[in-house]
Amino acid sequence: MFCFVFRPPRRPAICVAAAAAALLAVQAAAGCPSAPDHSTPLEGLLSEVQQADSEAQAREIANRMWEFWSDAPDERAQEILNRGMTRRSSFDFLGALEDFDQLIAYCPDYAEGYNQRAFVHYLRRDFAAALRDLDRALELSPRHVAAMSGRALSLYGLSRLKEAREALAEALALNPWLPERYLADPGGPLAPPGAGDVEL
Repeated sequence: MFCFVFRPPRRPAICVAAAAAALLAVQAAAGCPSAPDHSTPLEGLLSEVQQADSEAQAREIANRMWEFWSDAPDERAQEILNRGMTRRSSFDFLGALEDFDQLIAYCPDYAEGYNQRAFVHYLRRDFAAALRDLDRALELSPRHVAAMSGRALSLYGLSRLKEAREALAEALALNPWLPERYLADPGGPLAPPGAGDVEL
């Protein structure tokens, strides 16, 4: 670590690195601020996606939802979130879990920390841990449709098919273009009972 020292006349030396560390300590002690309230624009996007004419249009709307969900409460939280997602994308799952653990410890009321940690648990096939985090994410953000679909997939991974079917139906009611929708197609593993029956 480099430490730049300024020596103004008749004043003690000030180490910039130490000052920055002190500032971070003060911010940590102050705690995480509340997450931005994006509920109104997200509701608008949910209405838009329900009226989408194509999968491409729905995907573009979903990307706009992600911009809101991944808007962290402050700069420190944003840095941790971004680093964790980068590590996850690079298949550094343990590193990503460390980051999301840190984010949740700092911002325990920020839904996306739990949602992202759940995604890592899911990729590691720890469906029970994923489900716990998704339940918490949905307590904080009940209409987070990506967390809802992740919950359906985690329940499916746990072979809790009835609950998975119900969770997916709730998610599809908000966004009928979810990639997971094929699971509910006739003959699919989460199709409604009787959906694949053929009348004679």
